[in-house]
Amino acid sequence: MMTGKDEFVSYSPLPSNPNPNPNSYSQYPNPYPQNVVVLLPSYYSRFDRRRRRCILYSAGFFLFLLLAAAVFILYPSDPEIRLARIRLNHIGIRTSPKPILDLSFSITVKVRNRDFFSLSYHSLAVSVGYRGRQLGFVTSSAGGRIRARGSSYVDATLTVDGFEVIYDAFYLLEDIARGVIPFDTDTRVEGKLGLFFFSIPLKATVSCEVYVNLNKQTIVRQDCYPESLGDPLDQNTYIGVGDT
Repeated sequence: MMTGKDEFVSYSPLPSNPNPNPNSYSQYPNPYPQNVVVLLPSYYSRFDRRRRRCILYSAGFFLFLLLAAAVFILYPSDPEIRLARIRLNHIGIRTSPKPILDLSFSITVKVRNRDFFSLSYHSLAVSVGYRGRQLGFVTSSAGGRIRARGSSYVDATLTVDGFEVIYDAFYLLEDIARGVIPFDTDTRVEGKLGLFFFSIPLKATVSCEVYVNLNKQTIVRQDCYPESLGDPLDQNTYIGVGDT
């Protein structure tokens, strides 16, 4: 119950700093200003996630292309050989008392290095046969070096003198009567590829069927096939005529 004049209760003013130092019991405010920082959780939109995924996929595809290109360039492959020229020097057959065959071929082989490193070849081997049986064999010891993606020509002469045909005498007499004799030729090139500190052996073989006209002493047709492929090669090979 109030009597007389109204009674007033005095209050001390509020400090300017709303968060005074709790350890301070002074009635004065904290002289150092304080800032309040509010941390919000990070948020990525769906578009940002999709863009990051696309960047990762693109980088992976680019690395795959680089790896595939490196394998294509550095992976060694066997040289490619073609019968660039074949020349019949001489052919002679004696039928009495036994079939005797004399034969001479001059061959020029084109060797192509398909790799991006130089290729060293040390030999060229050529064999000639009749109906699957070998008649003669010659090896050219002249080696050489072929630059990367380059080509080289190697010559060889194969001669068969006085070969006595025993097992296939009947077929030989039939071919003589027709005037055309088929021969088989196999040409092989062996070498090695210098890849950094390694030496990788390589080889290539091409087989040909050569049809010789006895009367004209010429080659009338030939069909060549690489050993590892089934596609015909060398259909435009130059065919030389031997001396008559």
